[in-house]
Amino acid sequence: MTRGRFITLEGGEGSGKSTQIRLLEARLADAGIDVVVTREPGGTPEAEKIRALLVNRDGGDWSAQAETMLFFAARAMHVRDLIAPALAAGKTVLCDRFTDSTRAYQGAAGGIGSADIEALKQIAIGDLEPDLTIILDVPVEIGLKRANFRNVVAHANEARFEDKDVAFHERLRAGYLAIAKASPQRCHVIDATQTEADVAEAIHKRVSA
Repeated sequence: MTRGRFITLEGGEGSGKSTQIRLLEARLADAGIDVVVTREPGGTPEAEKIRALLVNRDGGDWSAQAETMLFFAARAMHVRDLIAPALAAGKTVLCDRFTDSTRAYQGAAGGIGSADIEALKQIAIGDLEPDLTIILDVPVEIGLKRANFRNVVAHANEARFEDKDVAFHERLRAGYLAIAKASPQRCHVIDATQTEADVAEAIHKRVSA
């Protein structure tokens, strides 16, 4: 059986990943493609427990080092129990965040060295990388405004990273753009200040290609 495709959506807070991944799922399903949608941190029962520790405002004051190890612990279970079996079954996996989030959040913004991140990656998931990564880019001020509005409307508690200072989010955005520059065959940056429909169309064109 042919291995499935692994596609990830990445970006800072308020970039619209969750909305766009749902739109992409619907479009691929309409085309008859067998799609599995998942997220990080999370995706499996064990990883969702770690998510509660990491992203909730009251989840704890984790250092960047501790965050990195927790993210890879969750990712190891996620890959073993969901992503790898789905790909082996020939399904297309759409994942809201993956290792690039660790490289950007804990690495570029949090100060953890890239060599340490890549060493932990090898222990947790080996050489696995997405076939395609879409990075939704939005200026920090716009993204944080969107994220804060979303959290107020949804009464969400998953705002630990949104609550960090603007300098953190500027480093985060720069980190994502650096990742895209370093991996141009895999990563593609899309302007997320466009309308929702225009962003969805740009993503679909890239995925189709």
